[in-house]
Amino acid sequence: MDKNGIDNILQQLQAASALASGTKKQPGIDEVASVDFSEKLKSAIDQVNKSQVSADRLSEQFVSDQSNVDLHEVMISLQKANVSFQSMVQVRNKLVTAYQEIMNMQV
Repeated sequence: MDKNGIDNILQQLQAASALASGTKKQPGIDEVASVDFSEKLKSAIDQVNKSQVSADRLSEQFVSDQSNVDLHEVMISLQKANVSFQSMVQVRNKLVTAYQEIMNMQV
């Protein structure tokens, strides 16, 4: 998973939350990074998917004994896929919370 992509998304969410709560002034144009949020999010999700597919492939190879894949390689790959998925779930939860906060704001 692309850790920098997730970090960028979390920073954007924190900045948006600070702006929404009024604790931070809106930054100038030169301070704002020109990052497409949807592309970063899609990229992060694709990385999680790739790690899960790779872990699945390794476990299938281990079970069918098609290649000389070691058990520890399979277990490490499965754990990496699990950690990246759990991270993605936490980011999703933060996004939902931010969305709910924005929707509850009074105009």
